[in-house]
Amino acid sequence: MAAYLIADIEVTDPAGFEEYRQLVGPLVDKYGGRYIVRGGPSETVEGDWSPGRIVIIEFESMERLKAWYGSDDYRPVMDKRFSSANSKLVMVEGA
Repeated sequence: MAAYLIADIEVTDPAGFEEYRQLVGPLVDKYGGRYIVRGGPSETVEGDWSPGRIVIIEFESMERLKAWYGSDDYRPVMDKRFSSANSKLVMVEGA
């Protein structure tokens, strides 16, 4: 079953986050991920959620998503995200 990483990102350092963006794309590809949503405007229609930058990445399975997220390849890139943005991430299986 497919699995998705859903991220709500508040960029605090645009230059640093751009460096992260350049590095993360090839790693997502390497682990078979595919961007469904990568930024763009959003509109809240119910509730009080005011997301920043929304990113949704699809992987073939939860195992593959976790392999990417926990990989030695991604760890130093993740540190760049931590230093340039505040993030909320969830992993979810679904069709």
